[in-house]
Amino acid sequence: MEKPFTSLISVQELVESATPSWRIFDCRFRLADPAAGQQAYAEGHLPDALFLDLEEDLSGPTSGLNGRHPLPDPQHLAAKLGSLGVGPDTQVVAYDDTGGMFASRLWWLLRWLGHGKVAVLDGGLQAWAACGKALTTAIPEPTAARFEARLQRDMKVNADYVLSHLDDPEVVIIDARSPDRFRGENETLDPVGGHIPGAINRFFQDNLGPDGRFKQAAQLQEEFGKLIKGGDAHKVVAQCGSGVTACHNLLAMEAAGLDGARLYPGSWSEWCADPARPVATGA
Repeated sequence: MEKPFTSLISVQELVESATPSWRIFDCRFRLADPAAGQQAYAEGHLPDALFLDLEEDLSGPTSGLNGRHPLPDPQHLAAKLGSLGVGPDTQVVAYDDTGGMFASRLWWLLRWLGHGKVAVLDGGLQAWAACGKALTTAIPEPTAARFEARLQRDMKVNADYVLSHLDDPEVVIIDARSPDRFRGENETLDPVGGHIPGAINRFFQDNLGPDGRFKQAAQLQEEFGKLIKGGDAHKVVAQCGSGVTACHNLLAMEAAGLDGARLYPGSWSEWCADPARPVATGA
């Protein structure tokens, strides 16, 4: 039995290893134009790829207090994945055109549902094109499968956990947003600028090399190792603006062999919705 892909997969590995039982998902999205991903998919996508929408499929309803992209209902997501042919043994590959920014959310969600056979296409659509591979407009018609969620509850933490561990030196909070937003500048997505006190900034794009692919595992291990000062990856809490790009940091850590870090799904957009929670600004 071939070893499953559980973090990253290259274009060459996808071409050489994929079978008809695999499921490929296009996760393209634009925060400023939510319809753009579906439109881009219709104009051309990887052969046999299906589309999943960040807000329609990979997020749940917002209340104004639970962040901009709350986690979806696990049973709803499981039913959606099953309807698209994902079963307990299906190898899933996710891609986008933003360096894994949105594909990593699907990667994390599937692992949260207990499905470990999921990988992100390293370099995404651009890497596919750079290898001279064609796109298609054909929409596949998958045979439905039975997908049962086996929820991994220890993969995430909530705001109360973060609040109660702000002074815990062993807990490392890593914020994936851009440095300016982390400092509280140029905040255009959330009503309050700043960051969770004590958080460390690791912009998710710093996980990528100039070619748009993830840096080598050894380099990622060194860089994240410095952030957590050689500590236990299980003590890391990953967050961002709304629980999306934090998954990119979690994927990078996993690729580097630093597994066990947890996601704070509500992230800054949930945190700043309660004025009683402390806010820090600056670097």
